Amino acid sequence: MSKRILVVDDDPSISRLIEFNLKLAGYEVSCVYDGQAVFDALKEFRPSLIVLDLMLPILDGIQVCQKLRAQNNYTPIIMLTALTDLSDKIVGLDIGADDYMTKPFSPQELISRIQSILRRAELFTVTEVGHPIEIGSIRIHPEQRDVLVDGNRIELTPKEFELLLFLCKHRGKVLSRQQLLYGVWDYHFFEDTRIVDVHISHLREKIEVNTRDPEYIITIRNVGYKLKEKPPTKSLA
Repeated sequence: MSKRILVVDDDPSISRLIEFNLKLAGYEVSCVYDGQAVFDALKEFRPSLIVLDLMLPILDGIQVCQKLRAQNNYTPIIMLTALTDLSDKIVGLDIGADDYMTKPFSPQELISRIQSILRRAELFTVTEVGHPIEIGSIRIHPEQRDVLVDGNRIELTPKEFELLLFLCKHRGKVLSRQQLLYGVWDYHFFEDTRIVDVHISHLREKIEVNTRDPEYIITIRNVGYKLKEKPPTKSLA
C-alpha cells in the first residue's frame, strides 16, 4: 500500500508541482489550500506525512502545527517556508515540525526528505522493540513508543522519541551533530545543525529536572551531545 501525503499550500501551481512529482514517486496525494481544511482532510485521507506551507489563509502553518500537536497528533510534518532568516525557520521546529524546506526547492529534494522521514519512522517501529529501557528515572517502551519519567507518561513527538532512542543505543558515546542528523533524520544537513539543537532542547525540557544542569543529555562543547551512561539512580514508579 502506497504512503499518503497531504499537501497544504495556497498556491495551486506549487501544489500541482508537488502533487505531480509525488505521484510519480508512487505516493497517494491529496491537496488542500488553507489551514482549516487540514483537519477535515485528516479524517478522510489519514496521511502518513503532511507537507505544510507556512503562509496559509484562515489558519497559518504555525497554527495548524500547534493545533495538531496539542491534539496529540504526531503525523510527521515538513514545513515549507519562503522566509530565509534562520530564526524564522526554527519557529517551525519549535512547535513540532519534523523538518523544513525553504522555497524555492527541488521536488527531488522534497521527495528525499519525505523518504528519509518515513523510512526512519518505519525503522524505529519495526526494529526498536523488546524489553523496556531504563536510564535513571526514565523508562522507555520502544514497541509502544511510550516514555515514562518518574512513572509519569510524557508526550514526545516522533522525532523526539527517535532522538532519545538513538541516544540510548549509543549511551555514553559522544555523538556529533552530523552523526545525529544522519542517525535520526537519515540525511546530511551540514549547512545548518540547529535542527539537532532545537530537538535536544525540547527533549531536555521533557525529561530533565533542570535543563541548565542536565542529568541525562550532556553537551560536549564544539562537538555534540552524549547520553550519560550512568545517570543518577532514582526509583521507578
